[in-house]
Amino acid sequence: MAKVDKLQEMAAAHLEPSETALAVVIGAYETKILGSDTTRNGILIATEGRLVFYAKKFGGYDLESFAYRNISSFEQSKSPMGHRISFFATGHKVAMKWITDLPAMQIFTETVKSRMTGAHNSSTIAPQPEQQLAADPKDEVFDQLHKLGSLRDAGIVTDDEFTAKKAELLARL
Repeated sequence: MAKVDKLQEMAAAHLEPSETALAVVIGAYETKILGSDTTRNGILIATEGRLVFYAKKFGGYDLESFAYRNISSFEQSKSPMGHRISFFATGHKVAMKWITDLPAMQIFTETVKSRMTGAHNSSTIAPQPEQQLAADPKDEVFDQLHKLGSLRDAGIVTDDEFTAKKAELLARL
């Protein structure tokens, strides 16, 4: 439980001031990074207006958010390794597996379903804000540099292209 609390405390710094965590589950988040399937251990947070995935990693963090109005389906299942939650949001399938805290998952599931119903039944159409919180510009530059380095290492961009783009990104700092 301490790990959930610690991750939730770190993630709170990236939530809007008016947002609170209504429900939280910990597990392994399945996503794609640079076209490759990747699993990250972290938490999925249900807030008033969106779902937020947060994972701490060496030298930084991963953060991804999904507004309830953009979630078209929400599924749950169980396997010998634990429970699994998956949903479709704006054309992306998102899944968290190996959830072992059943009471937390039940609260999370009820919270998400009620929030989705409220978001989809809303009679007013609000302008769509950005899905993800605006990150610190330095963090964005470092993330882009990391991705660019991965593209270079994979042979997708040349060393010259990498050097030119790196100089452009570093100039933003």
